[in-house]
Amino acid sequence: MSPARPANPAVSIAIIGALFFIIGFLTWVNGPLITFVRLAFDLNEVNAFLVLMVFYLSYFFLALPSSWILKRTGMKKGLALSLLVMAIGAAAFGQFSTARWYPGALAGLFVIGSGLALQQTAINPYISILGPIESAARRIALMGICNKVAGILAPIVIGSLVLHGVGDLSAQIANADAATKEQLLDVFAAKIHGPYLTMSGILVLLSVAVLFSPLPELKASEVNATPASASNSEKTSIFQFPHLWLGVLCLFVYVGVEVMAGDAIGTYGYGFDLPLDRTKIFTSFTLGAMLAGYIAGLLLIPRVISQARYLSVSAVLGMLFSLGAFLTHGYVSVGFVAALGFANAMMWPAIFPLAIKGLGRFTEIGSALMIMGIAGGAIIPQLFAILKQHYDFQAVFACLMVPCYLYILFYSLRGHRAGQAAQAN
Repeated sequence: MSPARPANPAVSIAIIGALFFIIGFLTWVNGPLITFVRLAFDLNEVNAFLVLMVFYLSYFFLALPSSWILKRTGMKKGLALSLLVMAIGAAAFGQFSTARWYPGALAGLFVIGSGLALQQTAINPYISILGPIESAARRIALMGICNKVAGILAPIVIGSLVLHGVGDLSAQIANADAATKEQLLDVFAAKIHGPYLTMSGILVLLSVAVLFSPLPELKASEVNATPASASNSEKTSIFQFPHLWLGVLCLFVYVGVEVMAGDAIGTYGYGFDLPLDRTKIFTSFTLGAMLAGYIAGLLLIPRVISQARYLSVSAVLGMLFSLGAFLTHGYVSVGFVAALGFANAMMWPAIFPLAIKGLGRFTEIGSALMIMGIAGGAIIPQLFAILKQHYDFQAVFACLMVPCYLYILFYSLRGHRAGQAAQAN
């Protein structure tokens, strides 16, 4: 017999919401971390953006192994394990950053990302199938609110505890002799140790809490069985679902533009010579716009507009805001980049359920492939960091963003239906 969905999923949603809060904090703290590592390790822009590349590449390498781990551990133990892995990564990042050994700090971020890959491989399909798949975007939007509230807080917390006075410190370092410079950088780098050690301890406690929580096991492969997927018993390969593979690419470009708008906005603002003490919190503005976008999605989907149609509207807004950023300058241009948060907000909630719809027994592997698409957050921002060394940064930004939104528009209009008509028949 297929396991039934919980009669009252409120407790499960609350637990998953807390986990999305953790995901949000550890993900969106990467924006201010770019500023931190650039100064603490005395890096150029391209090397500082390795923070994003290493963090998001961990999803690519760990998503499929995560699906295998979850089959052995079950969801609850898998989530507890993911929190423990993140705790190890946070402790390592704090320790190696204090020692100012950049490869070790990047390894810590990779471990954090690995834990998040395991966590996201479990909870994204879980929240999608906790209720009807047609309203999954609303539930994911609620999770997104938890995620983005944490994202708003992360730059503020790190900005206050670690990056306070970073503009003045940068000026002091520029004018200091070699010995004084090293001393100043050692003191600055050590500021990260306390916050990350605290995070590590909290993650260990949450790991134990999740292990003993009432969170039920729910197999996506059995619950995600729609009439269209009834014919999936005849399917022998994940490659027979074109809408999934188009969705993986869609999620790849979506995460790329999301990270560009959220984590790269500080670097974008710095391109206009805006002060570091202001650019360090620009990520919070993008996340605030995303929060507004999630609220709009909760109110409109699916009562007023379908999740696929809302995705189309979001893609068009993304193109318009990207062009607005290109055509303006200074704080106005940065404002358009922050506004991309509103356009991006409901993309993940729409793309993920559209891509895994009707996969049946292939749901777990399909979800893992979708999580691999998060690697877009590694590739697209790194292209921005490299290309802006040679070309106008606003032009590079627009040339990367607009084609991505065009593909998202294609997926919302046609791509998510690829192969679906044949299955329905």
